[in-house]
Amino acid sequence: MRTLCSLLLGTLVAAPAAAQQSHAAPCSTAEYRQFDFWVGDWEVVDSAGKVLGHNRITSELNGCVVHEHWTGAGGGGGESFNIFRRDTRTWHQSWVDSGGNLLLLEGTLDGDVMVLRGETPAPAGGRRQHRISYRPLEGGQVRQLWEVSGDGGATWTVSFDGTYRRKGQE
Repeated sequence: MRTLCSLLLGTLVAAPAAAQQSHAAPCSTAEYRQFDFWVGDWEVVDSAGKVLGHNRITSELNGCVVHEHWTGAGGGGGESFNIFRRDTRTWHQSWVDSGGNLLLLEGTLDGDVMVLRGETPAPAGGRRQHRISYRPLEGGQVRQLWEVSGDGGATWTVSFDGTYRRKGQE
């Protein structure tokens, strides 16, 4: 009887472990690694080298989410949650900030550049388009270029242009 109980207990304990091992992790495919070049602890500067802020980008939830933690040099901050959507085969970003703003973006990796796009209401009515690109640079740096259009994408204005330098590489 003791042997039967031990055998039954061993089966109950081993079954869930075997089931977990037989399935690949949900975010283990190559698409989920496309934005990993942005992961790190960064100082962000403009073209003149002026510090714009600091950004800590982490990979979380078993590699399923790229989480941004932004602190601006002049105060304020924000966070974004980035995930590859299996259903649409696109990246989704939800940005929120200390000013109460929300920006939802969708996009894909174009070559080696992550390009995300979204829309928000324009202050004077109509819609404002946003296009944010993240480009890996030599030396492990990243350039983030945020452009805005109020005319349906006919013309674009730079809203933010920052180069990410890993902390300790200044």
